[in-house]
Amino acid sequence: MELNIIETSLLGALIFCFLVQLYFSLFVHLKLASTKVQSIPENALNPISVIVYARNEAKSLEKYLPNLFNQNYPNFEVVVVNDRSWDGTDDLLERLAKQYTQLKVVTVAEGDKFIAGKKFAVTMGIKASSYDWLVLTDADCEPASANWLMGMQQPAAESTEIVIGYAPLMKKRGFLNVMIRFETFFKAVNYLAYALKGKPYMGVGRNLAYKKSLFFKNKGFAAHMHIAVGDDDLFVNSNGNRNNTEVQINKEAQVWGEPKTSLIAYLREKKVQKGAKVLYKSGHKLMLAIQAIAYFLFYAFTIALLCFKATLYLAIGVFVLSLIVRCLIYPRLLKRLNYGELRWWFPLLDIILFVFVVFNSFLSIFVKKVQWK
Repeated sequence: MELNIIETSLLGALIFCFLVQLYFSLFVHLKLASTKVQSIPENALNPISVIVYARNEAKSLEKYLPNLFNQNYPNFEVVVVNDRSWDGTDDLLERLAKQYTQLKVVTVAEGDKFIAGKKFAVTMGIKASSYDWLVLTDADCEPASANWLMGMQQPAAESTEIVIGYAPLMKKRGFLNVMIRFETFFKAVNYLAYALKGKPYMGVGRNLAYKKSLFFKNKGFAAHMHIAVGDDDLFVNSNGNRNNTEVQINKEAQVWGEPKTSLIAYLREKKVQKGAKVLYKSGHKLMLAIQAIAYFLFYAFTIALLCFKATLYLAIGVFVLSLIVRCLIYPRLLKRLNYGELRWWFPLLDIILFVFVVFNSFLSIFVKKVQWK
C-alpha cells in the first residue's frame, strides 16, 4: 500500500527516533551491562571520612547510623552534619558519640551566617573532616554490606579523585514504589554508563566519594552556591573527567536509600532537582536533551502511526523491534543494579514508564516547589 506524505514523514521520524534510541542502548548503556564487576579486595588504601548530612532525621539516624560503624575498614571516621534540626537529633547524636569513638558531630545552628541549605552544611562537615578521602551519604541510607567503604576505595588509583557509587532505592509495597525505582534505575544506568565511557556528568549524594583536596582546590560549591540543589551532581559535572573519575557498582559497595512514599513528595523532589540540570555543561545538556526528546517522540510517532491503516503494522513492527533490543539489555542491568525482581516485568514496565513520566510531568506543573533541605 502506497503511503502519503504525512504517513511517510511520520514513519521516517519514527525510524530516526528508533535509531537514536538504538545508539544509546548499544553504544552507551551496553557498556554498563558488559563491564566486569571486580571483587572487593581485603586491603584498605586510604583513611576515610564519611560525611553524613542530616536535617530532622533523628529516626533515620537511630535506625541506620550504627551500621556505618560496622564497616570492615581499619581507619575511618563518621562526620554527621546536624543542619538546624529540631526533632531531637542533637540529643541522639550526643548519646551516640559516647558509644562510638569514630563519630564526630558538626552542628549548624539556626542563626549561623551564610547559610545556603545543604551545601553550606556539607561544606562545614568537609572542613571538620580529618582525612583527604571523603565518602558522602545521607542519614536515611544503609550500606549494602560491611565492605562498602572498602569497595568505594577499590577503584581509587593514584590519579583518581572521584568515585561514583550506586545507590538503589529500597523496595516498599505498592505500584508507586515500583515505578519510582524503575525510573531511578534508568537514571542510574545513564550516569553510570557515561562515567564508564569517560564522560561523567553526575553522581548521587547517597553514595559518592571524592578528595577533600579536589573540593577545596576548585572552591567547593562556590560556582553554584546560589541554588539549593547540586551538591552531588553539579560537583561531579564541574570536576569529573575521564582521567580522574572511576565507577563502583559492586553490590557490596552499594548503598540502599529510602524512597519517597507519596506521589506529591516524589514530584516535589523531581521538580527541585531539575534546577541543577540547567547548570550542566553544554555538551551534557545536549546529550540528555537528545535522549529525552527521542524517547518521547518515539512513543508519540508510534501512537500517531497506529491511527493510519497503511502504517499500522509498520509501526507495530518498529515498536516490537525496539522492545526486543531493550529486552536484551535492560533486564540484565536490572539484575546487576539490584532491581532483579523487576526484570520479569520489563516489557510492561517499559511501556508504563512512558505514561508515568508524561503524567508526572503534567502534574508537576501544579505541584508547589519547596525549598530543598
